Amino acid sequence: MRVLLTNDDGIAATGLQTLRKALLLIPGIELTVIAPDGNRSATARAITTRRPLKVKRVEFEDGTHGFACDGTPVDCVRLATHGLVDGFSADIVVSGINHGLNLGDDITYSGTVAAALEGILLGRGGVSVSQQSAGGLYDPMSHAGGEAFKAVAEFTAGLVADWDRVPLQPATLININAPARPPKGVQVTKLGRRIYKEDLIDEGPAGDDGSRTIRIYAQEPTHEREEGTDLAAVDDGYIAVTPLHFDLTAHTGIEELAAAGLGSEISPLETA
Repeated sequence: MRVLLTNDDGIAATGLQTLRKALLLIPGIELTVIAPDGNRSATARAITTRRPLKVKRVEFEDGTHGFACDGTPVDCVRLATHGLVDGFSADIVVSGINHGLNLGDDITYSGTVAAALEGILLGRGGVSVSQQSAGGLYDPMSHAGGEAFKAVAEFTAGLVADWDRVPLQPATLININAPARPPKGVQVTKLGRRIYKEDLIDEGPAGDDGSRTIRIYAQEPTHEREEGTDLAAVDDGYIAVTPLHFDLTAHTGIEELAAAGLGSEISPLETA
């Protein structure tokens, strides 16, 4: 089993290092770590196109090593795909453990989920893993202690070890979210719906050039409780496991739009 491990919090993040150690316990695993050199949270599927990437070998305390990249999580997956490590081609891309949850609408912003999504777009398996911030508080910059990640790290490693028996449709990834407290169990869920509370906060007087410092993000969101969703599962103390795919087509709307005339031919423009 060849596994690429990445994240969006950076190669030194506690979540990634806890998961790395759990994955190394899988018999016969070939693990490669390629991750950003610092925090790249909320970069979604961003890639670096206007400059070359810088990559550095990083030694871990157990004698193994990985590679740090000054790009995005998706860049890291692409580096692995295009041969950064000689002879390595991943069967599965595992992304995480993220410091903070990626539930509901969060997945469209998440660099953690984007890396796993890149894996399935490239024909590999994909797993994204996130852990609620310590104390259950919404804190996108939290770096909880290693013990907080132990349960979900072991669960994820077990899933990867048994990957050949996981019943997934083609081009489908698994998004995992764990509560901060010890989980009661695991629930398979659908995505819930976040309600973001964003206020424009002016954080200081205007500068000499007239510029202003304004904050609109990082305020605690809410959600309407709906049973069977990832949000409800984590609220209740369970690990939420949600299958995701990239097909965003609204299939039910194709015939309706065609019937409304949007599928008709356009007459050639008359020329003078």
